Amino acid sequence: MTNLLVLKERIVSLYTRFELYIVPVLKFLTMLLTMLLINSNIGYNNKLKNPAIVLIIALLCSFLPVNVMILISALVILLHIYSLSLECAVIVAMIFLIMFVLYFRFSPKDGVAVILTPICFVFHIPYVVPLSVGFLGNPLSCISVVCGTITYYVLDYVKDNSEKMTTSKGAESALSSFKFIIDGIIKNDTMVLMVVVFAIMVLVVYMIRRLSIDYAWYIALGVGTVAGLFMILVGGISLDADISIIGVILGMIISALIVLVLQFFVFNVDYSRTELVQFEDDEYYYYVKAIPKISVEVPKVQVKRINSQRRSVGK
Repeated sequence: MTNLLVLKERIVSLYTRFELYIVPVLKFLTMLLTMLLINSNIGYNNKLKNPAIVLIIALLCSFLPVNVMILISALVILLHIYSLSLECAVIVAMIFLIMFVLYFRFSPKDGVAVILTPICFVFHIPYVVPLSVGFLGNPLSCISVVCGTITYYVLDYVKDNSEKMTTSKGAESALSSFKFIIDGIIKNDTMVLMVVVFAIMVLVVYMIRRLSIDYAWYIALGVGTVAGLFMILVGGISLDADISIIGVILGMIISALIVLVLQFFVFNVDYSRTELVQFEDDEYYYYVKAIPKISVEVPKVQVKRINSQRRSVGK
């Protein structure tokens, strides 16, 4: 355990020291991965699939705020969909507009969750986002997770039905296309189920980890994971949704392990040294529970130099 704590302190120290360089690199890699995933799934605009354009956008976003990265990603998505179908682009633009209004109004500081949720869906571990947001965010942070979830399922629907979404000629054909796209998105039972489950997972984890009980964060992770797994399995069976039970179980286990590592870096305390403190002033009595953080002193590496003595050998 001591070795892990020393490793943690060294990683934190390294990040603090080189944060100015690490953050842009992480933004660049995140945006590069986002662009590659967008192009590979709905790459209907050949110009945006140009590797030079992808690199330029990723490099530009490495120096921009996360919310600007979200707006650029949304614009790229709309341009791709516009190349496929004007009607679909209009509907997706309206969905994005509603989500952005809610996001920028209630949870503008949780942009990372909006970007990472679709990415984690691609890697079959989307549950890591609501669990992490429940630890690091607040109840309104579930809006960011919901926005990312809706974005993923909208793009997945466009990808699966791209052959049926061609720009229609005539008012009647356009109205039929609008109805087809809207019905397909709104009546997606799997999307609705995931939106509800992820929002509940965020709230459950947040409420439990705020409790003044020992091991609250571990309990919150366990309850949030089990609750999410139970709701997805029951909801999937009830709605006859297209959900892989084995995939959900494996994804939830892997997500819980990832969040456990995150918790080790963010909230690592020693419950054996918990103290209950009581004091008062002129108006109130105060009862405080103090739990010390676990910290270790990183051993300093000392390098000893051994000077070799040269011996002169006479002939």
